[in-house]
Amino acid sequence: MFQDRTEAGRLLAAKLKKYQNDPGIVLAVPRGGVPLAYIVAMELGFPLDIILTKKIGHPMQKEYAIGAASLFDYFVTPHRGVSEEYIQRELVAIRARLKEMYKKFMGDKIQENIKGKTVIIIDDGMATGNTILGTIKLIQKSLPGKIIIGVPVASKEAVEKLSNEVDEVVAVLIPEEFYGVGAFYENFNEVSDEEVIFYLDKLRRLRKAG
Repeated sequence: MFQDRTEAGRLLAAKLKKYQNDPGIVLAVPRGGVPLAYIVAMELGFPLDIILTKKIGHPMQKEYAIGAASLFDYFVTPHRGVSEEYIQRELVAIRARLKEMYKKFMGDKIQENIKGKTVIIIDDGMATGNTILGTIKLIQKSLPGKIIIGVPVASKEAVEKLSNEVDEVVAVLIPEEFYGVGAFYENFNEVSDEEVIFYLDKLRRLRKAG
């Protein structure tokens, strides 16, 4: 078990050190991935950004994902009865929410260009891997050099599923029996918006100070 996200971040950073000489970037999945991504970015000397994506739900059943959208791209698996007009309406609404979140966390910072770079996606754990799978499909459209997933703990199912989609899945723990991400942390308190802003601001201040 990990004591908290800070300990998990240190252990994960040690396993990701082999990438420190790559032209790389760390992308955090908010909110839980941000405290770990802060540590990884510091250890590797990489810039840190957040990756904001949201599923596109089916018009008849919003919880059923037919695709995903980011601020600049999207993908949709074709479904009968889903019109282009519906998809475009959803994109407008989703991107308005994502822009609001990005501005809250990152201010006026322009998103990092990831073309040709080693992109390390950080979250605090993976149960099914389905959420990150949608994120990967969007990131691939920006033509990164490599895509690495870094998590402290992941189910075997998630690792198997995502290993075929990315260059490497790096996990500190892949337990035989998986009870949910929170079961592997002594302290798994929800990360607040304020904490996310604190870590992102702290990294910016440290980088400015050299």
